[in-house]
Amino acid sequence: MADELGSGHRTARGTRHAVVIGGSVAGLLAARALADHAEQVTVVERDRFPAEAEPRPGVPQGRHLHVLLEGGRRAIEQLLPGVVDELAAAGAPRVGMPSDMVQWQAGRWYRRTPATVHILSASRPLLEHVVRRRVLADPRITAVEGAEAVGLAGDATRVRGVLVRERGTGREAEPRTIAADLVVDASGRGSRAPRWLAELGAEPPGEEVLDTGLAYATRFYRNDRHADDMDALGFNVIPNPRQTYGGVALPVEGDRFVVTLSGLRGQEPPTDGAAFEEFAGRLPHPLVRDWLAKAEPVSAAHGFRGTANVRRRYDRPGRRPAGFLAVGDALCTFNPVYGQGMAVAALAAVALRDALADRRRTPTTLRVQRALFAASRQAWDISAGGDRKMPGVTGGTGAAGPLGRVTDWYMRRVVERAPRVPEVGRAFRSVVTLTDPATALFAPGVVRAVLFGAAPRGPEQPPLWRDRDDC
Repeated sequence: MADELGSGHRTARGTRHAVVIGGSVAGLLAARALADHAEQVTVVERDRFPAEAEPRPGVPQGRHLHVLLEGGRRAIEQLLPGVVDELAAAGAPRVGMPSDMVQWQAGRWYRRTPATVHILSASRPLLEHVVRRRVLADPRITAVEGAEAVGLAGDATRVRGVLVRERGTGREAEPRTIAADLVVDASGRGSRAPRWLAELGAEPPGEEVLDTGLAYATRFYRNDRHADDMDALGFNVIPNPRQTYGGVALPVEGDRFVVTLSGLRGQEPPTDGAAFEEFAGRLPHPLVRDWLAKAEPVSAAHGFRGTANVRRRYDRPGRRPAGFLAVGDALCTFNPVYGQGMAVAALAAVALRDALADRRRTPTTLRVQRALFAASRQAWDISAGGDRKMPGVTGGTGAAGPLGRVTDWYMRRVVERAPRVPEVGRAFRSVVTLTDPATALFAPGVVRAVLFGAAPRGPEQPPLWRDRDDC
């Protein structure tokens, strides 16, 4: 790393000491990426890590549905080869799309043709546990647990460390400084780094916020009769502006299913057990409600409401110090209903690794931050782009211009045809799972099918058994 990003104290490998604030998946993967460019990497985490795969207080979504999209799976394998096999060995199911899912979107059921992409549907505690075990086994990476970051050391031109206070010592306790040549904020959507930067006399980043008010509730079930009803692994009812309720069930380790129901502002799903299952009756088909009636709940229902899309524009020039980067939800957080967070964390860590290794350009703070921003751009376009059309949305940039209206029209046709036209569906899945760039939707064959093909009507009833036709 050049002096602009690290400090003036360099070794042959680059920065001497990097500190990552937050031991989330994003923080752990960032630490792994940094370990090839620093003598030592320290992860500062306010929780104490559990010994097993258990929820922890610092992950408010830890009891909710998480998936690792195909693009994220490929990225995490670059950083931690073999980790996906470790997750599978621990019981994480691999779900093929669309063959393994009964899915409703835009008024149509998907044909269950052979899978073109796959997702992992491990619980968040399991995925984080496996990643943490692999990352912290690296002797270059250490964790400081039970320590809360309360500020940045340095000034408006350079960050030189992190101020931390041991948990339980009280606010009156004097924080200690962990000196660092580079500080990476991976503290999540509640990041206080904008305030910390202002306290140094620097300029905090601008923010973009788009919020549908969506809320969801999650409960774990067992359903031994599931295979008698369908050969699918799960189901997914995706909301849209005309049908604003959602429901998804996916298998996780331990022979369990995780079920999440969602609704917009004023239509929030309840967390009372019986009311939770009654809420499923609001979906456009009784499939989910009937499935729940045969299943055995094995947990309480937990709610979550902080689902706004928030993007902090560290990529724009400003009076900000060198030696500070933001990753994960501290940089860009998405409506969790799209399931993108962990995939973007992995893609950003790969982008961080590659930006620091690029010998053609000096990896300045702004240049590396722009690489991290670029790694999240496609996910933002999908999440914020979809949410922008939902009723009651707040924030955003107002009405779309002429080009935006044409793009919206084209994307509506893509979504209408993806469930029933294999070529369109294949491209659509590759984009929404962050496997291919959005340009895949504009390949000549896809464009022909979108522009000139009729939108086929699907069956009125869900396809409970796989379509054996070749897609």
